[in-house]
Amino acid sequence: MAIKTSADSRTEQIRVVRNTDLNGFGRLFGGQLLSWIDEVAGATGRRHCGREVTTVAIDNLHFKEGAYLNDIIVIIGRITYVGNTSCEVRVDTYIELPDGTRRPINRAYFCMVCMGDNGKPAPVPKLELTSPEEEMEWQAAEKRRNLRLLRRKEGY
Repeated sequence: MAIKTSADSRTEQIRVVRNTDLNGFGRLFGGQLLSWIDEVAGATGRRHCGREVTTVAIDNLHFKEGAYLNDIIVIIGRITYVGNTSCEVRVDTYIELPDGTRRPINRAYFCMVCMGDNGKPAPVPKLELTSPEEEMEWQAAEKRRNLRLLRRKEGY
């Protein structure tokens, strides 16, 4: 099985906030944003695994700031960790300003499971870490994984 880097599966998607995306307060509906970032997480996981993936858990979903009508939303996914049959995808969301600068509005970590042809979990390609930042992300992902396992054991 091939070894891949985070850059191999990096995914970027752009959306424009429309009227139908707004909640009653005139801001981007959190559920709509969650749908968009789940799509990016799935595409990123699929690119890494070379197979279908499914979302198993979402960790540390932080809504930092609202988005409004006609804002340009940039959503970027990248692999931060791989196990035997699962991978973690970090998804960062930004508002892109008219001058091209980006302001972060959301970050989430998705645990994705690679699905085999038989509908059961399948092996995931290894991840080559190429920078100290990626090594730090890997270590943080291991902590999140251990916390997920503990919560599952406790029935949460």
